[in-house]
Amino acid sequence: MGFRHAAALSSVCFLLGVLFISFNADYRILYQSMTDKTIDDAIRYYTTFYNAPKVVQNLLHGVLAVGLLSFVAKLHKWDESAMFFDGSSLGVYVFGIMLYTTVVIPGIRTVAVPLESETREDQVEALRVLAAGNTLIILCLGLVLALQAGQEWARRSEAKLLAEAVAAEKEAPKETAKTK
Repeated sequence: MGFRHAAALSSVCFLLGVLFISFNADYRILYQSMTDKTIDDAIRYYTTFYNAPKVVQNLLHGVLAVGLLSFVAKLHKWDESAMFFDGSSLGVYVFGIMLYTTVVIPGIRTVAVPLESETREDQVEALRVLAAGNTLIILCLGLVLALQAGQEWARRSEAKLLAEAVAAEKEAPKETAKTK
């Protein structure tokens, strides 16, 4: 495993960790009955997340950028593995980034800093959409991990078959020499 591969995997795993922490609030919003306590807890959590120091937000965005750059760098090799696995991983990763920028960021803003015209129902709806968006991003990042695992499995399988072919070629001259 090279540096680019490690950078991609570590950024995906870091982002999954952040999303699994958020899933504590999201699960109760999506899959349990909505009570005022559940809504207040989720609003409090996302307000804290929104009001976190800029260094925390910059760290999150920096890790996101490292993942993106590492997938682009992995494509530089441009062999079959890069085209199929890294290209697909990059596409899914970019889709996750698009979900983050179009669903999560506006949803957190609506929850944490609602406009005067937005009601509590708007906040609850934003929580539902935000939780669903986070779940979709978790699925995207899980698919990226599966694609990267598939790439590693394919690489190891190819190396094993190549080693077997080389061993068979080395034995073939010995067998022909014995028959002569």
